[in-house]
Amino acid sequence: MMNDIHPMEFAREWESAWNRRDVEAVLRHFHEDAVFTSPLAQRVGAAADGVLKGKDAIRRYWQTALAQSQSTPAQFQVNTVYEGVNSIVIAFTITAREQRVDRVEVLSFRDGLVIEGHGTFVAS
Repeated sequence: MMNDIHPMEFAREWESAWNRRDVEAVLRHFHEDAVFTSPLAQRVGAAADGVLKGKDAIRRYWQTALAQSQSTPAQFQVNTVYEGVNSIVIAFTITAREQRVDRVEVLSFRDGLVIEGHGTFVAS
């Protein structure tokens, strides 16, 4: 257990929220001043440098990314959860149109909320 965060329970809730496309359920675990980085944020035009600062910017990014992918419903499946010091790493697969994409999300916590997150992709 990490600061009253149960990594497996957190990951199950995270997976369920994404499969429902419930951005607010994911964001309820984020600090108002959270920072999130993702190469996808650059691709969808949410942040030129891929860095999103604050819960509102993260919300807009996720809503934009989901809106752009509505025609291809994706299924999230958590594969492995790693626990660190004030951090959780979630390795997961997204399946859409019979294509599977492996990803990892690295989340750092402060006072029980995500203060920093990084969406990562398999290097090519």
